[in-house]
Amino acid sequence: MAQTEQVLVLISKMVKSPPLKALSLFNSSALQGFPHSHQSISFILHLLISSNLFSHSHSIVLKLISGQISASSFTPSSIFHELTLPHLDSCPTQVLLHEAIINAHVQSQLPKQALFYFNQMIGRGFVPGSNTFNSILILLIKSDSFEEAWRLFNETKSIVKLDVYSFGIMIKGCCEVGYLDKGFEVLGQMEETGFSPNVVIYTTLIDGCCKNGDIEQGKQLFYKMGELGLVANQYTYTVMINGFFKNGLKKDGFVLYEKMKLAGIVPNVYAYNSMICGCCNEGKMNYAFELFDEMRESRVACNAVTYNSLIGGLCQERRVLDAERLMCRMKRDGLSPNLISYNTLIDGYCCMGKLDKALSLFNQMKSSGHSPSLATYNILIAGFSEAKNSAGVTDLVREMETRGHSPSKVTYTILINALVRSDNIEKAFQIFSSMKKAGLVADIFTYGVLIRGLCVVGDMKEASKLFKSLGEMHLKPNYVIYNTMINGYCKEGSSYRALRLLKEMGENGMVPNVASYNSTIRVLCKDEKWREAGTILKEMIKLGLKPSISIRNMISDCRS
Repeated sequence: MAQTEQVLVLISKMVKSPPLKALSLFNSSALQGFPHSHQSISFILHLLISSNLFSHSHSIVLKLISGQISASSFTPSSIFHELTLPHLDSCPTQVLLHEAIINAHVQSQLPKQALFYFNQMIGRGFVPGSNTFNSILILLIKSDSFEEAWRLFNETKSIVKLDVYSFGIMIKGCCEVGYLDKGFEVLGQMEETGFSPNVVIYTTLIDGCCKNGDIEQGKQLFYKMGELGLVANQYTYTVMINGFFKNGLKKDGFVLYEKMKLAGIVPNVYAYNSMICGCCNEGKMNYAFELFDEMRESRVACNAVTYNSLIGGLCQERRVLDAERLMCRMKRDGLSPNLISYNTLIDGYCCMGKLDKALSLFNQMKSSGHSPSLATYNILIAGFSEAKNSAGVTDLVREMETRGHSPSKVTYTILINALVRSDNIEKAFQIFSSMKKAGLVADIFTYGVLIRGLCVVGDMKEASKLFKSLGEMHLKPNYVIYNTMINGYCKEGSSYRALRLLKEMGENGMVPNVASYNSTIRVLCKDEKWREAGTILKEMIKLGLKPSISIRNMISDCRS
């Protein structure tokens, strides 16, 4: 029997059957290797859609896209082209068929194709439902195509049926890419359209503000929610608390946490983690462990982030043995230490100079199935460099490269710093040259290490050249570099140069440290520049810095 006849026989059987029975006939024939055609596919899709069996029609479109339903006579694109020809526009199922094709492409993570059929739908004068529109917006944003999502939203918002979720999706997308102004623009459009922003939308904007460093705007939104009668939930409080800690407003974070509990809102794991991390960074380890205990009593499951924060806090206090015990407890609780757990503890032992213990943990990490990261190697290289164990450093660099990790800018800076500390400035510059040959661009920290090395050995001519070259590299000297140069000039006895940099620091909004002021005053007095020395002393005191007794005596002796 010819294929066309077979198709007609199948269709005649499906016509006489209820929709689900017809679908069963369609599926069983496909499993038996029946070569479906445009006619059989078109029939079953229109039948299912007209019978409101949308999940089944969606499933067939997905199978066409994936190739589970295929034949030599068509491709997915050709079948969709046939199904959406203009002369079929009068068919009552065409709008829903277009939406089924769009949504299946969205589920298949094919944004270009989904957008093509969406634009085709709009071009034919059909109005897509909000769910279809929203699903495309979500896919475009997730596919790093925010600009395309923004264009689509603005070009079609007057055509498609928008809902609260449409605006919420765009606001979230704006916040994720850091376009806060656009996020607030969408909020304004939403309110103009007659929709009221809900807690989720406000929480999204607050989170966006906090992550972009605009904590004041975040606070205003948080309090505006209360004025509008919207009750902040645990997620709203969590993003605000996290925002306070991330932006250095730790006191506000602690206060808001207490308000959250007074409001009867139970903190979730993210709120606890934000608080514990904040406590650990502040050195409030007792409070951190109180929260840890409270978390367990409230039956809020701890995760790796909880333990890693506590391990990091203990290591900062040089309580590495307690940190390792906590890692053992983590394992007993059924949580596997991750790369961050191991790196934090290895760093803790390296900072204590306990390199054997650090290496033991390093080997334990590898045996547990974790591949050391570049950060792991940098931590160990820094530890061995600090201990002036050059053989250990060489072995680690060799192993790192064997495992496919090329030395990074951080790796080179660590090696350069180790050589500078050993007064091997020539070798340090050789490594610096290798770094540039490897195509890595040195940052301000690398230059700072080299400048310090030159200042220590008294080579202020080369230090000055390197300092001046920072502008050519579009790098701004930081507080440490200025103070290093000032002290270098003072040791050399160059009062004029030291004084010039001291003033330059002030012009750039930086305050020199006590050592820089003391050294400059001392060298000015040595050069008998009493007036300049007195002026610098007054400036120092005005800034709240305490000059040393010897400096005060020196100025007094000069005046008398």
